[in-house]
Amino acid sequence: MKALSLFSGIGGIDLACEWVGIETVAFCEREPFCQRVLRKHWPNVPIYDDVCTLTKERLDADGIGPIELIHGGYPCQPFSSSGLRRGKADDRHLWPEVKRLLEEVRPRWFIGENVAGHITLGLDEVLADLDDIGYAAQSFSIPSIAVNADHERERVFIIANTERSGRTGVLCPELATNEEPYPHWATNALDARSHPIPRMEQSLGEPSLFRSDDGLPDRMDRSLISPRLKALGNAVNPYQVYPILVAIKQIDDLLKDTGEGQ
Repeated sequence: MKALSLFSGIGGIDLACEWVGIETVAFCEREPFCQRVLRKHWPNVPIYDDVCTLTKERLDADGIGPIELIHGGYPCQPFSSSGLRRGKADDRHLWPEVKRLLEEVRPRWFIGENVAGHITLGLDEVLADLDDIGYAAQSFSIPSIAVNADHERERVFIIANTERSGRTGVLCPELATNEEPYPHWATNALDARSHPIPRMEQSLGEPSLFRSDDGLPDRMDRSLISPRLKALGNAVNPYQVYPILVAIKQIDDLLKDTGEGQ
């Protein structure tokens, strides 16, 4: 399974993809510090620096594909409760570019990530857009504390799959009913202590995600302008998205085995 990574940051989602056997075939990230981190750990994966100029034609010309998953945490500033919450009026509102790429590339799967404030601003539009372009989608609000972190860091994850002729558009029965705080299809993957996953600090060479009481890792440069601090603040916790990727990989493999995922 091959993935295109948008708004890649320091590769949090990509690290989780690696854990479950999903290959990242291209990054799209503009920040120089994040690009250096990505090149260090994925030296053979190309990096595009502008989602607004990235197209299927360009990917095809570079021999990248086929792409079965697009994922990314599109900018949160238009929706974050810590900002002005200008939504579409914010020039950092880049969801339309994600939608365009989904229409052009047509991957089977999409994962979007954003802050909890997206629930009350913009999420309905995203879900409606996905439906309009032929994707069945469902959103989940998952805090980092649900995967044994010691901070809340609530995030919204949007999971979408292309609808198929004769199917109801529901991703799977388990995804159709989410009555538990955390989806029960993911519970077996939640306990990182019982699963052979490397710690984040060992994998990316970056400061640990496990923070001190003031919220900052002990080895972190505490300057407010530190690119490392900014990158970590924008990063997706790989443990948080890992159970979602486990489920997607299992479902996709099953559909391929039954001939429906071709």
